[in-house]
Amino acid sequence: MNNKLKITMKLFKYITLVSIFFSIFFMSCETSEKETQKETQNTQPATTEIDQLPSWNDVSSKSNIIAYVSDVTNSESENFIPIKDRIATFDNDGNLWSEQPAYFQLFFAIDKVKLMADAHPEWKTEQPFKAVLENDMAELGKQGERGILQLVMATHSGNTTEEFNSDVQEWVKTAKHPTKNVTYDKLVFQPMLELLEYLKSNDFKVYIVSGGGVDFMRAFLPEIYNIPEEQIIGSRIKTEFDYNNGNPIIKRLPALDFIDDKDGKPLNIQKIIGKKPVFASGNSDGDLQMMQWTASNKYKSFMLYVHHTDTVREWAYDRNSHIGRLDKGLDQAEKDGWTVIDMENDWKVVYPYELN
Repeated sequence: MNNKLKITMKLFKYITLVSIFFSIFFMSCETSEKETQKETQNTQPATTEIDQLPSWNDVSSKSNIIAYVSDVTNSESENFIPIKDRIATFDNDGNLWSEQPAYFQLFFAIDKVKLMADAHPEWKTEQPFKAVLENDMAELGKQGERGILQLVMATHSGNTTEEFNSDVQEWVKTAKHPTKNVTYDKLVFQPMLELLEYLKSNDFKVYIVSGGGVDFMRAFLPEIYNIPEEQIIGSRIKTEFDYNNGNPIIKRLPALDFIDDKDGKPLNIQKIIGKKPVFASGNSDGDLQMMQWTASNKYKSFMLYVHHTDTVREWAYDRNSHIGRLDKGLDQAEKDGWTVIDMENDWKVVYPYELN
């Protein structure tokens, strides 16, 4: 083999090795880029070119939300919040769906009492069951919290978690609100659904933190809010494990275990999530401690109150309401500059079905 051919073959081998090297190098870079894409995609402020809150009027509540999200998701901002710390907590009753003239879970308990009545003839003469069976809501109201608790314990216990979950899912398919005449799952707030998705699209991890029963909510809200069951936190009754001859079950007992309301909310947040939220939303004084806990975060935080001001499309109530009272919270929101949604003026629509 002459020298010229040998040099040519060596050169070919060299070029081949170099090509392989660069192929591996660029493949490595591409893999690395994909691995870091999740973190770096938020290095620029959130865009408002596409309106991600279309059911909101162009008012301060909307602009405040967008300004906050744009700021804390911009890696060049001094207020940048790492993805792992973007925790948002939302109350449910009155904040993500309606709560008048009574909490929806109470209507479930009322309907359940009527279904169970044949097996409990004593209820015909015992309060608060007598009031429910006679549709006497005025008398039921007189029974107070003690009466409501009796209804809940009678209808939410004595079964397994699977049985209760099935009962709730069957109820929500057909039960209708007494004045709106639509199923309860239709009474979620369209603007708040958009807000949940807007936050999630900017890598906030969203939790529901509600005074409602955790198992009641987990039965059907994950599909409505596009939030997994484990990110729904609420009040709970006591339960016990039963091996059940190799077919384990969890029994629901007629006793309260934890009430996720007022100071119970930050306590449950710390116990279950383990981090302070940077974004919190509620509608009543029952959410105030959650808001205060969020406001104490080392990161820039955002506190959002829904103020029910719409007598036509929803209800108007605040300081003197027996449900969803917003009194001390409204005062602190004004004092500390928290954002308050004026439902009547800030939202183009209230419910999703209004879009049809």
